[in-house]
Order: sequence, then structure tokens, then C-alpha cells
Amino acid sequence: MSTHTLAAPGMRGLQDRLWSAVTDRDEHAAASVVLSALDDGVDAESVLLDVIAPVQARVGTEWAANRLSVAQEHAASAIAERVIAALAHHPDVRTAPRLGRVTVACVDQEWHVLPARLLAEVLTLRGWRVDFLGAQVPTPHLIGHLHSNGADVVALSSSIPTRLPTAHAAITACQAVGVPVLAGGAAFGPDGRHARRLGADAWEPDARSAARRIADGIAVPAAGRQQIDDLPHLGDQEYTLVVRSRPQLVREVLAQLETRFPASAAYTEEQREHTAQDIAHVVDYLGVALYMDDDELFTDFLAWTAGILEARRVPAASLRPVLDVLGAELKDFPRTTRLLGRARTVLDAFPATAGPTTGAFG
Repeated sequence: MSTHTLAAPGMRGLQDRLWSAVTDRDEHAAASVVLSALDDGVDAESVLLDVIAPVQARVGTEWAANRLSVAQEHAASAIAERVIAALAHHPDVRTAPRLGRVTVACVDQEWHVLPARLLAEVLTLRGWRVDFLGAQVPTPHLIGHLHSNGADVVALSSSIPTRLPTAHAAITACQAVGVPVLAGGAAFGPDGRHARRLGADAWEPDARSAARRIADGIAVPAAGRQQIDDLPHLGDQEYTLVVRSRPQLVREVLAQLETRFPASAAYTEEQREHTAQDIAHVVDYLGVALYMDDDELFTDFLAWTAGILEARRVPAASLRPVLDVLGAELKDFPRTTRLLGRARTVLDAFPATAGPTTGAFG
């Protein structure tokens, strides 16, 4: 079957049809859009990266704007994964492996699997033998796989910045057994600065550039590097102490919330549970910002969270007492104090909202 790449209007038409199918939760219609495009001669890589990937990105954007529920977002993601599987099994796109071996995996606790799956399929289409290990791969299991099967490179994916300490451990462990690591995913920053800080051997922003980089070759890393060599500031123990104190910090914020944010007194039990989860996320992001010594990791998260809250008619000001309590509890930690102060400045930029608080933080 000859293949071609559609012009932009044609791709937008396919995206719109796929969007309608996934938001209607119609898996068969979604698969029909993708398989029909293949039958019409659109190349499989373009279908993956110029149709399925943009639709999935739109799902995330619509969820953030409160125009899709969590359940709708999960349903759309599940359909996307099954549609990718249908594409992969189409007889016209099968490619015999003729190149080297690549292991593709998400770091432990990272359940956003679609970016890694897209890369795995693109590499397979280009002739690589791919071991796709999927989501949430514990580092010891990843290293065990490398010992048993070998690899020319590990492509390590992470979308959530709070997984960066785990990614760091995975990167150094792979390198210790002589396998270079290409990092990818939103967690590593739009410019890859976190990948470089953690000592990854390469970083690329998308599947096409990652496939090209792997084809160009990535040098085997030198042995002997340890995690503390990349991040000497961890010697102050602030990261470790804050992370270990996470349960106590969440309890203390909850205990003081009604006094500092009176509207929370009317929360239901479910809303209080959601609030506790969101406070824990704040502490998690504070921890990873301390790990990386990067203020923007925390302030960007606070700005994003404030926007999410406002979209759900919860005032961004509800985050301020969380920062205040954390500041009081962690007042003896200089880097933490700096981070919390800069986060307050970010929240101050949001206009005061007098609307009803219809839910907890999340």
C-alpha cells in the first residue's frame, strides 16, 4: 500500500472526527477513523503523531478547563490506547525489525503511558526491535530486564514532575549497567533542562525527534556517577525532611484550614478527602522543587492549580492558607521558605474571586 501525508486541512478533519468519536465514547467509530485513514494511504506515523496525539492533548486541555469530567478524560485515554493497538496490528503497517533494540518504559509511579506508547510504535514502524514495558515500571524491574535482554538505549518517559526523583534513580541505574538513557515527556521540562540536570544522555521533545536521535546513536555513559553528583544541594537534607514529614504536614494544614479559610467549614466529607489529596500534591511539588532546586517547578504548579480551581469556581485564594501553614511549619528551612514566598507572589497575581466554593481544591 502506498502511503502519503495529508495536508493540514485533511489532518484537522481526521482530528475532528476522532475527537467526536472519543468524546462520544464510541471506540468502534474511533477505530474506524484511524483504520480508514490507513486504508486511504495516510502513513501510520502521521496517524499516530498528527491525529491521535493532538486529540489526546486536546482531551487534557478540555479537562483542565472543566469541559470534560475525570471519567470522560479516562474514557478518552482508554479509547486512544485501544485505537493505537488496532493500528499496530493492521497488516499494512507491520515492519520487520532490522535495527537495534530499544527499551521504552515509564518511570515508577508514572501512569501517563500514551507518550511512551506513541514512541514505541514509531520506533517499531522505523524498524527497531522495541521492548515496551508500559506504565509504572519499578527501577529494579527495569534493570532486571536490561540484564536479561540488553538494549542499545532506554527511552524513559515521565509526564508528572513529582516523578523526577524516581526518574533520576532510573537514569543512574541504567547507566550503571552500561545502557544510555534518552529522557522524554513533560516532566523533564519543555526544553529538557530537568533531563540534563539529572544526567540523562539525551532528551528530545517528541517522538519523531527521539526516533531520529536514537538512530543517530547515543554514546554509552561513563561508569561511576552517583545521584548526589548531579544535585549537590541535596546535602542540606531539606528535600528528605520535607518528604518524610508529608503526612504530618497534610494533617496540620487540614487542622488549620477552617480557621484560615472559613468556607471550608461547609465542605462535605468527600470534599475534605479531595482537599487532603490536593494538599498532598502541594507538598509533593514542594518536595520535587527542593530536589531539583528549581523554583519554577513549584510556582508553575501553583499557577496551574490556581487556574484549575478557578475553572471549577473555587477561588485561587484557597491555596494561600496552605502555603501559610506550610511556611509556619517549615520556617527553619531556608530553601523551602524561599519557595513558599515566591509561590505566594504567584497567587497574589490572581484576582480575588467571590464566587461560591462548589468543591474542594481538586
